[in-house]
Amino acid sequence: MAVKFLNSMLRDPGFWRLRATLQQLALAAVVWVLLPSLSLFASETDRKVLIRDVTQIQGVRDNQLVGYGLVIGLSRTGDTQQTFFTVQTLANTLQRMGVQIAPGVVVVKNVAAVFVTASLPAFSRPGMKIDVTVSSVGDAKSIEGGVLLLTALRAANGEVYAEAQGPLVIGGYTEGGSGNVKSVNHPTVGRIAEGGIVERDAAVDLSRFRIVSLLLLNSDFTASRDIADAINKEFGKTVATSLDSRRVDVNVADAGALSVPILISRVQNLSISFHTPAKVVVNERTGTIVMGGDVKLSPVSVIHGSLTIDVETAHVLVQPAPFTNGKAEAVTETKLTVTDAPAQSIQLEEGANVDELIKGLHAIGATSHDIIAILQAIKAAGGLQADLEVI
Repeated sequence: MAVKFLNSMLRDPGFWRLRATLQQLALAAVVWVLLPSLSLFASETDRKVLIRDVTQIQGVRDNQLVGYGLVIGLSRTGDTQQTFFTVQTLANTLQRMGVQIAPGVVVVKNVAAVFVTASLPAFSRPGMKIDVTVSSVGDAKSIEGGVLLLTALRAANGEVYAEAQGPLVIGGYTEGGSGNVKSVNHPTVGRIAEGGIVERDAAVDLSRFRIVSLLLLNSDFTASRDIADAINKEFGKTVATSLDSRRVDVNVADAGALSVPILISRVQNLSISFHTPAKVVVNERTGTIVMGGDVKLSPVSVIHGSLTIDVETAHVLVQPAPFTNGKAEAVTETKLTVTDAPAQSIQLEEGANVDELIKGLHAIGATSHDIIAILQAIKAAGGLQADLEVI
């Protein structure tokens, strides 16, 4: 009897449809259970970063240049006569051009003394153009519309590496006078796009490199190890060595690359897993709080309350009594109001992050400055599992 029932059920198409439906539901349940762990695994494996984005090559860097010069052509907004070095610079410039003047008798308002700064990129060659920034040194009101005279730009060794000249472009202005002045941004700082021309070769000879040193932008032993492992895996042998948390050395001869630039390009395009540092940075002046996503908290309870004291002072005129010869007198009355708000508390469980703490503090009405003080107190109590930096 049981065999006949089983055979009839197997021949029924509805049974097979029900069986397929149950299998799909079971598979969906398994996926639903494993989905959080799968998404967590994907988020961990997808956090990749190129080596070029977290390192720089030792010896390949920019160099800072600075020069002193004059801006001319101002509309009576230049340095005053009290800024004597401007007049001396103008006199020396005219003297080199064959014009002899006495600095003490020169009165000009269309000239301003300036410092010129620029950044000399790596592998700069003579003839390349660079941007320069011009900043007033004296008491000029504005350098808008001025032209920078030819100025030599020197590096830290005193050598001239570039020359700058040209009309200024500024991002601000000053209008008005007699105490009614409106100023926008900084009219005493200007910029000349491609206003500097490189005069000295500052290129690094990469052909002399026997070791290419990768310097991590942020000190991290784990990242240093991962970079060395990724390079060794790429070349199939040990060519890179992690020296410390900042430096990874790659042996050029062992890598067997055709040239150092090709080796650097190949290395820089490798990727490593990115580990977010557990760090919280707070700015007490602006109330800004920036935190990493991996910052965790130990179980902590925060109690926050506020005490407000208002003191109001008023002057009251007291009239004399009737039929007296007294005079009205001013009497100062002081009113003191004390408001003590009840303390509010929040509790965080093990593994809570700073985002949950911030939301809880906002819920009880804490300001950004209150939050900074609370974070410092939690760090002092050992409840903040991260580096707290106050700037």
